[in-house]
Amino acid sequence: MKITPKMTVTTSVSGVGASHSRTDISVRDVTSVIDEPEARGGTNAGPAPTETALAALAGCTNVIANKCAASLGVDIGHLTISVDCRFDRRGVTLTEEIDVPFKSIEMIVEADGSASEGDLARVASEVAKYCPVAKLFRQAGTEISEVWKKAGT
Repeated sequence: MKITPKMTVTTSVSGVGASHSRTDISVRDVTSVIDEPEARGGTNAGPAPTETALAALAGCTNVIANKCAASLGVDIGHLTISVDCRFDRRGVTLTEEIDVPFKSIEMIVEADGSASEGDLARVASEVAKYCPVAKLFRQAGTEISEVWKKAGT
């Protein structure tokens, strides 16, 4: 008997505000900290909320790229992902409401596997279809430019 996994699930995260800037996060049996840097009144115990969103993009890109590469039979090896964002801080400073605070993101993905540039382009195309975090940013109006390349080029 084949068991079909559920396609829609509930994911739960809880957060406890340990201070005005620090939130202790629990997900499954994992804990992490989201905090502001000292320059903004935090204790720098973890990435800021906006940095955490960008980190989620890098993490999701890695996971989905590996799944897509496997389904395409492409060896991407390990990925190094850098994410740079042009962020409009007027909203977080309460200066004014901003519809698209993450204005643009430039992501560079370097693969150290044997995949050709053409293979990487195929993987990138598939990742664009399936990465939920990238979709979240794009549908919110953020422009994402991506460069996929072989490591060292």
